[in-house]
Amino acid sequence: MANLLYLVHRLPYPPNKGDKVRSYHLLRHLLQRHRVFLGTFIDDPDDEQHLPTLRAMCPDLHVERIVPRTAKLKSLSGLLTGEALTLAYYRNEGMQRWVQDVASKHALQASVVFSSAMAQYAQPLAPQVPMLVDFVDVDSAKWTQYAPAHRWPLSMLYRREGQRLLAYERSVAAQAHRSYFVTPNETALFVSQAPECRDKVQSLSNGVDADFFAPDPQRPSPFPAGEQAVVFTGAMDYWPNIDGVSWFVADMLPRLRVHWPRARFYIVGRSPSAQVLALAGEHVVVTGTVPDVRPYLQHAAAVVAPLRVARGIQNKILEAMAMQQAVITVNSCADAIGASAGQGLLRAETPEAFVQALQPLLDTPDHAVELGARARAYVEQGFSWQAHLSGIDHDLGSLQGAVNPSPRETAVHV
Repeated sequence: MANLLYLVHRLPYPPNKGDKVRSYHLLRHLLQRHRVFLGTFIDDPDDEQHLPTLRAMCPDLHVERIVPRTAKLKSLSGLLTGEALTLAYYRNEGMQRWVQDVASKHALQASVVFSSAMAQYAQPLAPQVPMLVDFVDVDSAKWTQYAPAHRWPLSMLYRREGQRLLAYERSVAAQAHRSYFVTPNETALFVSQAPECRDKVQSLSNGVDADFFAPDPQRPSPFPAGEQAVVFTGAMDYWPNIDGVSWFVADMLPRLRVHWPRARFYIVGRSPSAQVLALAGEHVVVTGTVPDVRPYLQHAAAVVAPLRVARGIQNKILEAMAMQQAVITVNSCADAIGASAGQGLLRAETPEAFVQALQPLLDTPDHAVELGARARAYVEQGFSWQAHLSGIDHDLGSLQGAVNPSPRETAVHV
């Protein structure tokens, strides 16, 4: 057993959106063998209610609050300092003091950093406390990808953020004992931009909890009888999701309803933006937060993930496949998961291709059921969290000087 410092940019519970799913399962994995000192932020007041559950999992917990609007204004200081705005957004004196306090009172064998923005707290401890960094995706590439889709001055800010953040990611990876990305494609992309880090990075794939995301014949449908529900799930304040559903409503749904007038598009996810709320109408339902996403997935006629701007493995796709649903998505998302059309992952790059891929699912429910069964079999076999996250165990085991921590009274700072 080792003492580990685990730094996460967003409260890793509940696992109800992409980054929180991964950070939550990584926390659970680390807690199996180690004492974990968890430092994290709350940026959604609704997450306050979940602190007792997280505290029960991880007693050595420290939480700081972020008010997104205030943090965005504070992040603009990066324009003066020349650094990435993301770093200023997550800079917090309380977190800095807590990390220093933990390091002074406990013999830490390693720090595990989730997302590059949190590395600023672990870097002062290195190399005495070796740093493992889960970048997940190449975030700098995400900001660069955002730029062409927005008008000036946002396009300028996003392009600048991509450049500044890449420089920081390279410096962090060079300092880290090991860095991880969610797919081989993301790893290769980073290596192409940071060749000096080639021997210090590797892939660490996402997984899915197939026991939780499983069909249940007793689970009631949330849809009206006779309706053909086409479903998208995800956090609806996240730009790639906003762009994806907007694209579907504008370019796919009108074509879809020509052939299937009973089709209705359901946008299922927390915190819908004003742009998403404006999509609601007779043929589009925006649910907002739901207590359980599984009924919407299980009883959907079809599930789509039209993500033109996306990086890495999409948990929403793995969850839908585990719920025995074939999923239609773009090539980049399908490539990250690797399943074929015969394994329940259908590809489409244009509105016409999306409608064409939906046709057999909406016309032949038995075919959709068969593909859904193959989709679940695929993720059950290849996307176990335990199997994938065990990759970090080798690196933790290779660190020298790991000793059992002396018994101490655990403390919670919230």
